[in-house]
Amino acid sequence: MTSAAARTALDLTADLPVPDLEDCYRDLHRHPELSLREHRTAGKLTERLRTAGYETAEGVGGTGVVGVLRNGDGPTVLLRADMDALPVTEETGLPYASEVADVMHACGHDLHVTWLAGAAGALAAGRDAWSGTLLVVGQPAEETGQGARAMVADGLYERFPRPDVLLAQHAAPGPAGLYAHVPGPILAASTDVDIVVHGRGGHGSRPESTVDPVVTAAYLVTRLQTVVSREIAARDSAVLTVGRIEAGTRHNIIPSRAHIALNLRTQSAEVRDRMVAAVRRVAAGECLAAGCPREPEVTVGVDFPVTVNDADTDRRVAAVHGEVFGEGTVFDPGPAMGSEDFADLAPDGVPYAYWFVTSTPADVWQAAPGADLMQKFAAVPSNHSPHFAPDLSTLVPGIRTLVSGALAHLSVA
Repeated sequence: MTSAAARTALDLTADLPVPDLEDCYRDLHRHPELSLREHRTAGKLTERLRTAGYETAEGVGGTGVVGVLRNGDGPTVLLRADMDALPVTEETGLPYASEVADVMHACGHDLHVTWLAGAAGALAAGRDAWSGTLLVVGQPAEETGQGARAMVADGLYERFPRPDVLLAQHAAPGPAGLYAHVPGPILAASTDVDIVVHGRGGHGSRPESTVDPVVTAAYLVTRLQTVVSREIAARDSAVLTVGRIEAGTRHNIIPSRAHIALNLRTQSAEVRDRMVAAVRRVAAGECLAAGCPREPEVTVGVDFPVTVNDADTDRRVAAVHGEVFGEGTVFDPGPAMGSEDFADLAPDGVPYAYWFVTSTPADVWQAAPGADLMQKFAAVPSNHSPHFAPDLSTLVPGIRTLVSGALAHLSVA
């Protein structure tokens, strides 16, 4: 038996203005904006929310957008989409490719905004079928981990209704038409760490008169790989990536400093703290062994929280998605090591659910090498790739996921 939420979601999304929404998506894709610069994107979303009948506010947390639709007694449901693009040069060859040099919607946030606008419009048009309050949030700066915290710090829940539940979704690689739900930890924490190694510079012909920070940095890169393999239990997922090394100016100059940039991925605060402590210890030890004139500078930078779905909330949304899209469309892939700042939007104790919508075009998926799902998954363009291009066939389903998720919590007539 289909639930009232699923039936109502299908009714409210039966006559979506698909050509208009496709134009909206293409326009956003052509005009990507980096984190905290999403002024045009925010304006486009605000215009659509205002037209649909929402009370709107811009500039929340910098460039954030908030829309409120009060529709009688019932729960308050927050629907969120992130808006920022990435410093990536697009290589998709799409006719609506980015017109901004070296900036691209390489993570699907343009699609997220379109999904949110479509869902907000459908729910507003069908307000006779439900009651409660919708809080629609266009969030800036997800890619840098700044946006959610900035909106909360700017009084998001003092100026607007406090939600009873928060919902969000993300486009992901995979054959279009699947919905990935995890009732618990779904995304990892991410922490950036910078290490500056101080040496003593000099001429390349007289290394004995120097302390070479490049050699020390090389030892550090190798030794840091043992933090995960030898200090973290196999049951605790963790990743340490050295993403950047900078040192020197010329072939025959031994520099006086080297900079190493790391990224840590963990699924608990405890493991994260242990890894940071290990990085500090390894850096200090290698610099001491090398005879560096100063201790290294170890700086902890941008961090993202662990995303842990409320199990009951996620199961509730997954169940209605299964009803809307059919048997076999909803699956549990287990936690991923990617990161998000959506959890920073959630007030203490307020449940949330976050899920993925697979979006690889059918022809791209079929052409990908590999005999099984995971081999193909590794072969198709992923988020942050210059070739990442979600299939427009996911436009209507992505709206239905948000509408049905909201209706699973609102009071449905």
